[in-house]
Amino acid sequence: MRPLQALRLTALAAATLACGSAFAANIDVDAECNIDSDYHLTLNERSLILTRHEGAPKAIVLRQGRMFVDDRWVTLSAEDSRRLAEFERGTRAAMVEAQQIGREAAHIAFTALGEVAAALGNQPERTRAQVEKARRELDTRLSQVITPTRFSGKALGDGIGEAIGEALPAVLGDVVGGAVSAAFSGDVERFKRLEQLDAKIEAAVQPRAKALERSADGLCRRMGELDKIDDTLGYRYEGGPLNLMRVEYKPKQP
Repeated sequence: MRPLQALRLTALAAATLACGSAFAANIDVDAECNIDSDYHLTLNERSLILTRHEGAPKAIVLRQGRMFVDDRWVTLSAEDSRRLAEFERGTRAAMVEAQQIGREAAHIAFTALGEVAAALGNQPERTRAQVEKARRELDTRLSQVITPTRFSGKALGDGIGEAIGEALPAVLGDVVGGAVSAAFSGDVERFKRLEQLDAKIEAAVQPRAKALERSADGLCRRMGELDKIDDTLGYRYEGGPLNLMRVEYKPKQP
């Protein structure tokens, strides 16, 4: 895979993890989108929960147009109640979308690992089977912890990281063994496959990576709409806005 494409794919995966784990880190999607928040996000069947260790308020709970701030339910205008209900619905939808993008980013990584194993490994079929097993386990894990009524950014990030981390040693071990074997045996064909590996991986993942980029771009636009809702809230905490998130989005030039 060419360096720029690898960078873009990494950025897309990072975008997903950042949206998921917190709304809580600066992220870039192909240098077009920045999402930032001081809060960590959790969803359950009843509520959207935002928490942070530093700053005030420490905790905000949104529940169907109602809002709990630190230690009490607060009084809201009818307009703010409507806005917060819309914010909660939009966030639930966005987090499911983030899970799907994260899953696809991981699947693309697994595809690339499989191509590496096929080109260079001593036992490519066995290694590919291990990669596929890790992929299936990731799908099962994410389907259990990420739903429209349940979300944990930590579970999303941990699930993807652990799945790739479990598959990677098997691939690396097989590839290193294959490289050593090729060096000692003078296996010219295997080294030729190495020369063709970049193009083969690119052909395998580029269409999916482009589709993933479009999905991440769409997610960023929807997060921007949520930021607009946040900005229009009339409620004030100690005289200032809540500022739940900050989104800077610049559409890609045609």
